[in-house]
Amino acid sequence: MEHKITALKLQKKNAQRVNVYLDGEFAFGLARIVAAWLQVGQLIDDQKIAELKAEDAREVAFQRALRLLNLRPRSTLEIRLNLKKHGLGDDVILDVEERLLQSGLVDDDRFARLWIENRSELRPRGKRALSYELTQRGIDREIITSVLKDIDENDLAYRAAKSHYHKLKNLDWKDFRKKMYGFLSRRGFNYQISAPVVTRIWEEERDQKHSQKERQALD
Repeated sequence: MEHKITALKLQKKNAQRVNVYLDGEFAFGLARIVAAWLQVGQLIDDQKIAELKAEDAREVAFQRALRLLNLRPRSTLEIRLNLKKHGLGDDVILDVEERLLQSGLVDDDRFARLWIENRSELRPRGKRALSYELTQRGIDREIITSVLKDIDENDLAYRAAKSHYHKLKNLDWKDFRKKMYGFLSRRGFNYQISAPVVTRIWEEERDQKHSQKERQALD
């Protein structure tokens, strides 16, 4: 059955969408890019209407994915799960993923490297913790292995312990060691990495305090 397009109007609350009127009545809304070829007076049949609505669903999903990526980088799985949460079908989600991958807007290898860089800068973690976080975000094991191979866990553990020291500075050695081990373990560092770091932090801070006391005594 054919219908005549009698009006095309931009939506008042969203100028990126167009209301389509058929045979004098509102019929449906479309993204501007989808409605771009439509003209008042044009005849379209039910099959074409179904195709337009399907294309619009894909465009809406794509724009949602772009908004997510504007907030921070995302893995392919994160995009997929978000779109599923909003009730979008598998075929629509697959189309969005392909568009994002082809345009380079989503790249799991790049995402993994940025994730590690951010974690290492702000909240240092060991390989075990980083691997778990990336796995939870759907990153392939091969990519995880590749991006973690050059990680210096000793440096990361030292920086993590250094930043946490102020919370434990008033403890004696036994309690300090126990709590710092626990902290580093939760950050994904094993005992072999943690043990020398804990000792190093303790000795450095004690030496620094001793030096400060000596300077104060001389003053």
